[in-house]
Amino acid sequence: MKCTQCPAACGADRSRQRGACSVQGLKIAKYYLHPFEEPFISFKNGSGCIFFCGCPLKCVFCQNYEVSRAQRGTDITPARLAEIFKELEDMGADNINLVNPTHYLFDIAEAMGIYRPRIPVVYNTHGYEKIESLEIARPFVDIWLPDLKFIGRDMAARYTSRADYAEYALPAIEFMAQKQPEFDGEGKMLSGCVVRHLIMPMGVEDSVKAVNFVARLPRTVYFSLMSQYTPCGDIGAFPELKRGITAREYKKVLAAVEESGLKNVFVQDRSSAKTDFIPRWDY
Repeated sequence: MKCTQCPAACGADRSRQRGACSVQGLKIAKYYLHPFEEPFISFKNGSGCIFFCGCPLKCVFCQNYEVSRAQRGTDITPARLAEIFKELEDMGADNINLVNPTHYLFDIAEAMGIYRPRIPVVYNTHGYEKIESLEIARPFVDIWLPDLKFIGRDMAARYTSRADYAEYALPAIEFMAQKQPEFDGEGKMLSGCVVRHLIMPMGVEDSVKAVNFVARLPRTVYFSLMSQYTPCGDIGAFPELKRGITAREYKKVLAAVEESGLKNVFVQDRSSAKTDFIPRWDY
């Protein structure tokens, strides 16, 4: 079968060869209870994160560089993935968090057919999505958790392999933003949409555009502004990425959030810019 699950639509037969995502077959790097998502997603016991290998974006600054390039990980089957859903559930996970799932949609849908978790399912994506693929995911997704990385084509072209990032991400996020929020009596999210944006060094102008885009979405959407950028990945040719964001950059984006009128907002403290949030890839 020719793979067209993500917008790269490379057409690779991934049962025999690697696709634009750098992966052949179904491969994961780790699964565990992750405590560092938004509070109503990690909640009390942690989010049951499954980190999938490979990625079509190839962000040069990726904090999960080895995983996104599929340099490590374990090959599994959809049946084994279904078992992992159940294992995480039995461990007390507050949800099943599919991290970077886009290029595995068919495998994930097959696993969901074997075992549908009794806890919320989170679709944790880079945002580079086709609407047709999101339609495949919609029946089993309770919480959409997309990144909005860039608005401008120049930044996407400089830092990723997909200059057309926003052409797909913006309509995809508009699609996900239609999901209505629901919480249990203790404040755990059961359904909804949370849009994330990471402030980048020298990226304030683009961040302000991202804030303004989110402000035009339905008011039921939650916005998570992240300041945790830490120099990682293959950034030797990008001197501007060799530092964290400055206090001035941080304050300018915060001011844009305040001016936008957004209400459902999480703001990460600038002191979060450290490697503590990066998982240890020990599977």
